[in-house]
Amino acid sequence: MGILNVTPDSFYDGGKYLTPDDIVRRAASMLENGADIIDIGGYSSRPGAENIPIEEEIARVASALKIIKKEFSECIVSVDTFRSEVAKIAAAEGAEIINDISGGELDKKMFETVAELKLPYVLMHMKGSPATMAKLNQYDNLIGDMLQYFQQKIHRLNELGVWDIIIDPGIGFSKNSLQNFHLITQLDIFSALNLPVLLGVSRKSFIYKTLNVSQEEALNGTTIVNTISLLKNLSIIRVHDVREAKQIISLLEKLKN
Repeated sequence: MGILNVTPDSFYDGGKYLTPDDIVRRAASMLENGADIIDIGGYSSRPGAENIPIEEEIARVASALKIIKKEFSECIVSVDTFRSEVAKIAAAEGAEIINDISGGELDKKMFETVAELKLPYVLMHMKGSPATMAKLNQYDNLIGDMLQYFQQKIHRLNELGVWDIIIDPGIGFSKNSLQNFHLITQLDIFSALNLPVLLGVSRKSFIYKTLNVSQEEALNGTTIVNTISLLKNLSIIRVHDVREAKQIISLLEKLKN
């Protein structure tokens, strides 16, 4: 899953892909390098991110979707949003997956909306909102609390008729650096939920701060963490650097064979 943030303030690539030409170039590059899914984000979810009006998010997402679907009609597009109205408009513009960082917590209509849309749903673990999550990293038992969170939400989604669910542990979302590393070591536990698992660690602060490098220098660290994670029954990795991620997958497939 290649990341396409059409925001001015995302933590790594904010402001890079705001014009139609930039969006087309970015999407073309990711697809040429082997992206299976393009994930469009119109709302920055970095820690402390500013809340933007829904109209602004809709304008960003709908515009990018129109451009990508016109230029790359066969491309599978995911939309990164926690707002049900954005999900509806995205689906009408051709989005095939809804990727919700809040697991339905920030918009109580999201689960019912996904059920109506009949689209695959990425269910991520997070507490609070992007503005508050950094302070909400206290757990009685991190893995146990997360499994309970997922089980309850999966049950609710199933009741509504939603079965095509992808789990995302939410690395960096209401978790500190030590908790992120602990989660990486325990990723295979989530296989017990019998659902595909998605992971997004690309260039995140727990990598570059540990290595004492910049975000721009964090590709090697990202590659290492993605490699370790893919050995733990992952189905999808969400990345900024598609070419390098596909190389990991190619090598691991060769090793397995």
